[in-house]
Amino acid sequence: MPAEPANRLFFALWPDEATREACAEAARQLRLRMQPRGAASVVARYHLTLLFLGDHVPEVAEAAARQAASRVRARPFTLRLDHAGCFRNREVPWWLGSREPPPALNVLYERLRETMLRARVPVQPMRFSPHLTIHRDAGLPLPPTLITPVDWPVSDFVLIRSRLGRGPVVYEEVGRWPLDPAAPEPTPEPGQLDLL
Repeated sequence: MPAEPANRLFFALWPDEATREACAEAARQLRLRMQPRGAASVVARYHLTLLFLGDHVPEVAEAAARQAASRVRARPFTLRLDHAGCFRNREVPWWLGSREPPPALNVLYERLRETMLRARVPVQPMRFSPHLTIHRDAGLPLPPTLITPVDWPVSDFVLIRSRLGRGPVVYEEVGRWPLDPAAPEPTPEPGQLDLL
């Protein structure tokens, strides 16, 4: 049986230009101070992943995901990125994150995930650890480090297709959905959000 064609899709928060530039400056300062190996993330591809749908998403699942995303209702919010760190895996990726992510971020994640599951859109089982990757293959760990805070106004979310090939990775925006200031605002249960 032939394998499904590549169709790598994920939902994400996509920063505006001012946020992107502020994050790039924070990343530059960290690189100057720490002198990592590896490669800086491409600033134009900065994002925060909400849900990963998979590497081979069938067309029918992609269509269902787009339709379901239009039913997600969550309020806009501000995400303050105020520290940096790394994951201790083979690539030693460095990231920017929030010491106190706003409850609205977890509400958006939960509503998006639940909406996808109700629509029978397969979602990859991954722990939600909100972060924006700024460097890969650093070769040395980045201890928890305070940065000049970056206030990211989050007013929508996107579905991105990641095209992997022999050249650089290309991100294609498949859809964008605005957040709704009139959406209900439940208080999440304590401990729902996995903090970095």
